[in-house]
Parts: sequence; structure tokens; C-alpha cells
Amino acid sequence: MKSLKKHLKEELLEICIVVFSFLFSFWLMFSTFSYKAGSMLIATKAWSDFASTIPLIRSFSLGFNFPPQYPLFPEEPIHYHFLFYFLVGFLEKLGVRIDYSLNILSTFGFFSLLIMIYLLAKKLFHSKFVGILSVIFFLFNGSLSFLEFFKLHPLSFDSLRDVITNPTFPSFGPYDGKIVSAFWNLNIYTNQRHLAGAFAISLFIIYLFLMPILKKQKINFKISILLGIILGFFFYFHLAVFLMTAIVLILLGLFFRGLRISGLIILMTAGIIAIPQYLYLQSGTATFKPFFSPGYLASFNLTFFSFIKYWFYNLGLHSILIPIGFFLSNKNTKKIFMVFFTFFVIGNLIQFSPEIAANHKFFNYFMLAGVMFSAFALVWLWKRSVVLKPILIVLFFFLILPGLIDFFPVYNDSKIILADYPVNPDVKWIKENTSKDSVFLNSQYLYDPASLAGRKIFLGWPYFAWSAGYDTLTRDNLRKSLLNSTSLNLFCSEALKNKINYVEINTSEKYDFPINYNFFEVNLSKKYESAQYKIYNIKNVCKK
Repeated sequence: MKSLKKHLKEELLEICIVVFSFLFSFWLMFSTFSYKAGSMLIATKAWSDFASTIPLIRSFSLGFNFPPQYPLFPEEPIHYHFLFYFLVGFLEKLGVRIDYSLNILSTFGFFSLLIMIYLLAKKLFHSKFVGILSVIFFLFNGSLSFLEFFKLHPLSFDSLRDVITNPTFPSFGPYDGKIVSAFWNLNIYTNQRHLAGAFAISLFIIYLFLMPILKKQKINFKISILLGIILGFFFYFHLAVFLMTAIVLILLGLFFRGLRISGLIILMTAGIIAIPQYLYLQSGTATFKPFFSPGYLASFNLTFFSFIKYWFYNLGLHSILIPIGFFLSNKNTKKIFMVFFTFFVIGNLIQFSPEIAANHKFFNYFMLAGVMFSAFALVWLWKRSVVLKPILIVLFFFLILPGLIDFFPVYNDSKIILADYPVNPDVKWIKENTSKDSVFLNSQYLYDPASLAGRKIFLGWPYFAWSAGYDTLTRDNLRKSLLNSTSLNLFCSEALKNKINYVEINTSEKYDFPINYNFFEVNLSKKYESAQYKIYNIKNVCKK
């Protein structure tokens, strides 16, 4: 009993870290998405992203989506990493309510990421305090966004209240025209629910891969094969993080001779599993190819000074502390840093998707390691100079101040109620009366009843599919043309060609394009009508 108490006392700090990480992760995910009285409650700041998330989940839980297609751009192989949302949908299909399904997996992913940051930082720098600071710096970004906040809320006796009650992010670049990126705050993990889990899996693979170097152990080839299997199935969990993880393993193999055989086993095993997934990904018509695009979001009128300014504003004091931590670290740790720094370089040179802002994941990934070196610099300086301690306390405050300010817009966020099939008759009818693999020609984009019922719609909000490389302009023009049809033969020809089963029109909305309502009333069989929607079946009219 005494030995147990002694052990608990020694490990109390780490127990607190685990408990805090879990409780914070649980709160973060469950506070931004919940379910009550048959309706989904979605945080306002997650509303836009969830317009893609919910249809994808529902295509697996309430619909039939195999081989996987993007439910907002059907009849094409999916070009989006869907595995996380497939798992969420599978849980809902088993009877777990959608908010529990999504939030449990999201909580586990974010919790795992916090723990992996702590463990890797602790192992690299042999310090629990470096691990703790790394987690804190990850949660509370160190950008200079607080300057924007105090422009709107000048320092006063009310400043604390202004911070605590603040409902908006002070900087949300590039979308609000400000310099500090939107991708540093916690909103990225509440909206892109698969991202934290992807980062966690990546760090887990890297952590075990580095063990022979960090602990001077012999390579366990069984573990190498296991890591290869995990990495291989990781392809459709998050494609970009899969590629970054593979690059990390390759570069670590170049830097550390003792890891080369293990790395080769992992990559060969992963390749066997990932190649069929890659071939399916490439079987569609999306044709976007990466190209040279220097400067990331600082690319407009790019100069050396504008580039330095952009990253100083976005990294804040980390831009100073990371280099200090690098120079203070040992030779092996420097090599590991250079591997992660590669992604900072890549993200600033190459555009990998139609939207350059999507490169944010490279910088988020780099900063997983970057915060560890900042933390190490602070701890190293703290231990070696009493004179510097007051300065370091001030530095610590300004390193977390932006993140604290960014925390409260998430905390204070309101909810939007989205009626689900238990209380939404439109969704319920579609769910109960149409085939699970049906495709609907839709008039509205966001949160279409067919999407909520797990059915595919001809085109969802174009940004979602466009950012994945689909030709949304051509499809949107066709969608509008079909909704304004005058020839039944032409309509049927295109509808059958695109495997459309139903036409669904929201009659309460006003559109910026004409809809020939009379055409559908006269020519198609109306199967459902409510105050908002009319649904027509084309089966008996359009025949092959």
C-alpha cells in the first residue's frame, strides 16, 4: 500500500496531465456539437464545415455508400479522406446517437494528440516540464493576434471582461483580410474532427519508430510491420498526414542509419496497403496537380520582408524561441527538428489543392514539434538564470495570451438548431421512403434534407467539392440547367446519365437562377410535398 501511494505521488503530475487532457478534449468536442429533442445543436463556428461533415457521416450510417463516393458530388470516386467519418457513421449505424458517435471519436483523437505531444516532448528533452509546456503552447497559440484584439478593445480596467466575454476571433486570416491565420485556434479541431486524431496517429508511429534511437534499443521488426499496417490503413484517414508521416520516416532513415531497415519495412508494408487506395483515388476525373506557389498566404506582393512579417505575426515569440531551442538541443534532437522543419518549407513553396489556405496542415504539423523546442528553450533558460526568470514569466504570458483570447470565442459560441429526422418530416420521409443509394437533384446546397437522410445530392455547397478537386462549375451549370428544363427527353437523358433518382425542390427559397416548377409538375410523378419541399420520382418517366 505504501509503495502504491509512493508511486502515485511520483506520478501525480502525469496523472493530472492525463485527466486534464481528457476533460479538456471531452468539453471541447461535446460543447461544439450535441443533440437534443430530435435536433442537432451545432456551434455557430462549426456550422459551415459540418455542412460537409454531417452528409458524409450519414451517407455511411443512414445511406449506402460503397464504393465510397462524396455524397455532395456523387458518381465519382471520393477524393476526400473519409475513414474517420466512416467509423462515426458505423457507430451510428450500430445505434449510437450521432453526437456521441462523432464526439467520442473526436475526444479520443484530441486527447491522444495531447498525450502524444507530452510523451514525445518528454522523451526528446528528458523533462516532464518541457512536455507540459508543449501541451500548453499547443492549446494556446502564440501568434500576435492579440494586437488585433486590443485594437478593438483598448486596454482598460474592463480588459479581462472583454477577453472573457469575447465571441469572435480577433484575426481570422485570410477570410477577414487580417494577417494572422484562422488555423491556429482550436476551431480547426472542432471543425475538422479527423485532424487531431490524424496528428495523434502520426506522432504515435514516429514515437515508436524513434525508440531504438531514444532508448538505444534493438529494432523490433514485428513492431515495424505493425506500424506499417497502421500507416497503410491511415491513407484514407488523412491523406496529407499520411504523406507527411511517410516523409518523416524517410528523412529520419536518412539521418539515422540504425532506423533504415525498420523504416523500409514500415514503408513497404504501408505501400502494399495504400497503393490500392491511391489507385481508387486516382480513378475519378479530378485533375488538380500540385504546383510551385511560394509564400503561402503571404504570396500577394511577396517580398522577403513581407514573408518575415507574415510569419512573425503568425508564430509570435515562437519564431524566436524555436531557433533558441534548436541551438540548445543535442545533435539527434536537431536532426529530428530538421525533419519537421521540412514541412514548413514545403508548405511555403508548393500548393497541393485548389485553395492555398489548405496548406495550413503543414504548418500545424510543423508546430507540433515547434512548440516542443520553444518549451525546451524556456525550461533550459529557467534552470540556468535567476535573473531571466521574471523575463521568462512575461514571455510565457505573451506566448499563451493569444490562445487564451482565442479560447473564449469557442467557449462563448452559440448553437444553431438543425432539426433531424425524428422531428423533421421532410428528412423522415426521405429516410423511410427512398432507396439508401438514391441520388437527388437538389435546389439548395446546405443541409439538404436528402443529405441529412444519408442520400446523395447532385451537388452540395460547391466549395467543399471544389477544394477536393472536383469540377464543380460544370456540374453546377448542369444542375441549374436541369432544374430549368423544358424538354423531357433532354432532362431524362442527363438524369439517367448522372444516375439521378429524384428531384427535390425547396419551394420556400429564392434562387439566383430560374426553376421551371411547372415542368416537374406536368412531367414527373410527385411523391412528397410539404410546406417547403416537393419531391419528384423520375423512375416511371425516364426509362433506360
